[in-house]
Amino acid sequence: MTDVANIAVWAITPKGAQLAEAIARKMPPADLFVTVELASDFDRTHVFARLKDAVQRHFLLYSAHIFIMSTGIVVRMIAPLIRNKTQDPAVLVADENGQYVISLLSGHIGGANALTLKVAELIQADPVITTATDVNRLPAVDVLAREKNLYIENFSAIKTVSMAMLSGAPIYLHDPYNFLSDDLKAVKVLPFPTKKSDGKESPQKHVHAGVYIDDKEIKVPDNTLVLRPATLVAGIGCHRDTSFEELQEFLFNILGRFALAVRCLKCLASVDRRADTAGLPALAKDLEIPIKFFAPQELNAVQTIENPSVMAKKHIGVESVCEAAAILGSHQGRLIVPKQSTKNMTVAVARIPFSL
Repeated sequence: MTDVANIAVWAITPKGAQLAEAIARKMPPADLFVTVELASDFDRTHVFARLKDAVQRHFLLYSAHIFIMSTGIVVRMIAPLIRNKTQDPAVLVADENGQYVISLLSGHIGGANALTLKVAELIQADPVITTATDVNRLPAVDVLAREKNLYIENFSAIKTVSMAMLSGAPIYLHDPYNFLSDDLKAVKVLPFPTKKSDGKESPQKHVHAGVYIDDKEIKVPDNTLVLRPATLVAGIGCHRDTSFEELQEFLFNILGRFALAVRCLKCLASVDRRADTAGLPALAKDLEIPIKFFAPQELNAVQTIENPSVMAKKHIGVESVCEAAAILGSHQGRLIVPKQSTKNMTVAVARIPFSL
């Protein structure tokens, strides 16, 4: 289930506003929006004069909208505001008698389907969900990906995978760490195409639909949904004045050289004496991931470093910065990229144990 962070509930009739208030009261955090004519009958409401204008202003400010009115009104209002499934909020419609709750927009990724079921249960209504995978009791791969914190690299392939499930065609799956294997037991799954020992492609080279889940960058067949797990930690050592640009360029270079996906970085790690520099925090912010800093005694406690540093020992009193930080940041994960160096910085990468 995809959770929604904040909800707007909208009504334009007295009866609809009563139902909207009941929903908002039972589902905090939720804001109630009513027309100016109804404002005096309800406490703590947001008031609007023209529904269309108000919805336009608030559409992207909420992760979900529940409209107590006709579906036609809602469709005409939100049509110009719709962007794509990765950005659109969940949109639900309910009749003012509370008989039906309809999942209208962003059923999977936006969480409208899950929210529809919740609202229907609260007001004892019938949920109306029309997404094909839900109707046919099949897994929704985009929802599963979000639940397992897998980054969806190519949204366009979701439709191909879903259509294969609906038609009964096999899904070719590469999931060596079992992120989704158990969730896809209801569909026909085949091993992902690989090359034979003689270098020739397997007979399965023409993949109708596939799912590839890994932090390794490889060329995958067409129609393959690529999902990236957050499994990598980059340990970085650097001079205090090393710029963001230099840090980013070398990190990306190393990840590319070892065929590792940037989107699989879970965090950066370094020694605490670099916490006050500009470059490392800026790099973490650009990547939208946290950065962990470790004290010298913590780094020196790591027993599995491969390339101790004489200079690091001399200047900051540690045997290793990048390798030790990567291992600590990954909860004692396996070092898959040993220390790589330039004049101003070092990088190492460890893989988090997949049981975490």
